[in-house]
Amino acid sequence: MTDTHASSASTTGKPPIYLDDLAVGDQFKSGEHAMDEAQITAFAAQFDPQPFHLDDAAARATLFGGLAASGWHTAAVTMRLQVTSGLPIAGGIIGAGGELSWPRPTRATDVLHVVSEVVQIQPSKSKPDRGMVTVRSETRNQHGDVLQLSTVRIVVPRRPAADGAGA
Repeated sequence: MTDTHASSASTTGKPPIYLDDLAVGDQFKSGEHAMDEAQITAFAAQFDPQPFHLDDAAARATLFGGLAASGWHTAAVTMRLQVTSGLPIAGGIIGAGGELSWPRPTRATDVLHVVSEVVQIQPSKSKPDRGMVTVRSETRNQHGDVLQLSTVRIVVPRRPAADGAGA
């Protein structure tokens, strides 16, 4: 697997990626985010207040066998990693739908990164200034375990014409 567009941060000065720059099979790898118990319990307290996200002792009696981050927390961290360092799409990452799954729980000791691959590109027939790109992403921990799988469709602009009139 070739990491054709690796970037450790969006501030590296790399130019934004347009629809015209993408090819099926292109891969992007994000920077990293270290999880910890305080982040997991704070997110859970505000957005997903279930015992297995709030308290390690309570979580030990569940199928998780210990404190686990909310899947929505993993999804939020994934989004941040893609926006800040993993998927430098011109104009930002604008979602149009997708699927998520969490094959393994995210733990307080995990260091997350995201590996994304372009799986389909569809230029729009009705809106020539953009297209839809399907991206499959794996959020992995420091051991390479896949904690979240997502396949999403995003709106990606075409490169503007030199005169600013659009593609």
